[in-house]
Amino acid sequence: MSADGRSAILERIRSASGQYAAAETRSPEAEWDLIARNYEVAGTLSPQSKLELLEDRLRGYDAEVTRVAHADLPSAIEKALRQRNEPTMLVPQGLPTEWLPQTGSFTEDQGFAPRELDTFDGVLTSATLAIAETGTLVLQDVPGQGRRAATLVPDFHLCVVRVEDIVQNVPEAFARLRGTATLPTTFVSGPSATADIEMTRIKGVHGPRFLHVLIVINGPDHQQFDNDSTAAESEEQWR
Repeated sequence: MSADGRSAILERIRSASGQYAAAETRSPEAEWDLIARNYEVAGTLSPQSKLELLEDRLRGYDAEVTRVAHADLPSAIEKALRQRNEPTMLVPQGLPTEWLPQTGSFTEDQGFAPRELDTFDGVLTSATLAIAETGTLVLQDVPGQGRRAATLVPDFHLCVVRVEDIVQNVPEAFARLRGTATLPTTFVSGPSATADIEMTRIKGVHGPRFLHVLIVINGPDHQQFDNDSTAAESEEQWR
């Protein structure tokens, strides 16, 4: 069948169904808005419940999670790095300098090649948001988060997430990401892990083997959260 014949048949089908008659005149945005969404769009959990759900999912993926006050962030970062025997850390451009402790080895990413990235033990970044139901961190190519390669090559990722950037579900996440949809975006659900056909679990194939998430629960403009439930766990992590 010729291309013209096929086009004619498809056009007849569209005209007969009446569903796609004006499809070619609609913009991609209009097409997007016409999609039926018969699923939960907005979350219903309280901020505290979202926080606890995210922590549970992350720990289920074998990530470490620590709640920290904004003022204590430098000391929390220092403790996390001391726990890993003072690794050499890569930081993206635009990461707040006030986050960095006085001690430690930090190098700003200058567009290093993969072999150079592999010389760093870990990377420290912020995150655009986190999805509680899936235990997912979302990183974009923006100041403080940096390019994708810098968070995939080093073996350890220390990520700072603000509690107000936790959403309950994936639709909420995509709604918040709509304004930055053209940016390179990485979804991270726990440390990198995969399994072969014999179900042998291997870590570090597609990214860092180790993930530690610091959740900033309060600050000058942050809501205060109950930290008692994780105080003992956090103390145990630092031992």
